Amino acid sequence: MMNSGFDSIIGHRDVIAHLTGSIGSGRISHAYLFTGEAGSGKKTMADAFAMALECRDGSKPAPCLICPSCRKAADHNHPDILYVTHEKPNLISVKEIREQVVETVDILPYESRWKVYIIPDAEKMNQQAQNALLKTIEEPPSYVVLILLSTAPEALLPTILSRCVTLPLLPVADRDVDEFLRSEIHIPDYEAKVLTAFAQGNIGKAVAAATDSEFSERRDKTLGLIRRLRNMDTAAIAESVRQMKEDREHISDILDIMRMWFRDVLCYKATREVDQLIFAGEISEIRAEARASSYAGLQEAAAAADRVESRLRANVNFELTMELFLFSVKENCHS
Repeated sequence: MMNSGFDSIIGHRDVIAHLTGSIGSGRISHAYLFTGEAGSGKKTMADAFAMALECRDGSKPAPCLICPSCRKAADHNHPDILYVTHEKPNLISVKEIREQVVETVDILPYESRWKVYIIPDAEKMNQQAQNALLKTIEEPPSYVVLILLSTAPEALLPTILSRCVTLPLLPVADRDVDEFLRSEIHIPDYEAKVLTAFAQGNIGKAVAAATDSEFSERRDKTLGLIRRLRNMDTAAIAESVRQMKEDREHISDILDIMRMWFRDVLCYKATREVDQLIFAGEISEIRAEARASSYAGLQEAAAAADRVESRLRANVNFELTMELFLFSVKENCHS
């Protein structure tokens, strides 16, 4: 997506206000840490901030979008905005930090006031890499701004954390996600409601689902599994788990959809109201599930989904974990 400055960002008004306030007052920190889950907009925010820092207009603390500097930043072709890359998917090595940051910070900016380093996945720096970066953070040249992006800031050294201005990118309000999906991606109302609930305030997650041609099929298959579960025997459950394993990269999406279903059934059981349901089109089945399930059983099913996701991240056996989970859901929701 083309960088169009802060205007391209949905939500996060407090973070934008902090950054534009810093630019307007001239009190720029030399190290920032943007935190938030994957898809929360950390890189988009870093790109917009870097563009604003390098903008030649200077009449306002936001990028003008039309000067040569802004155009280069929008094309990710600005010589003074540098992105740290790494070869191994789960590791940023000390060699990469030294070569891309430590050994280049003393080179003056080519054409701008600031030299901006953006480090995505900062939590992937090993301890040696973090220690190598620390000296630059502690004693940076006056023109250097470091922007670290992280989904797991707890993996960073306390000495790095203490020297960064930390700006969390919190979930965006549902109304803003819903409006974005309807107005910008032109998603129909019912689908926008489902995607907004699925995204849980994460614009990146909402866009990914909205533009994934297989998301609707995955959602329908997951809901179909939940509806059939009460009548499934061991062999049928094992076959369903086998199919889920083939789509394992999307298991978090599948579990999220299940949690949304449990939430709907609980909501209907408690209120008998349809307006607040995510899957309002499934009202007949939701009504039947609400009659067949207890409050405690539905709450346990949702909690079990959370536990399963945690266990799968720890690389436990997929088939066994998912089979036990589905049997637990069957017992708790259809007893």
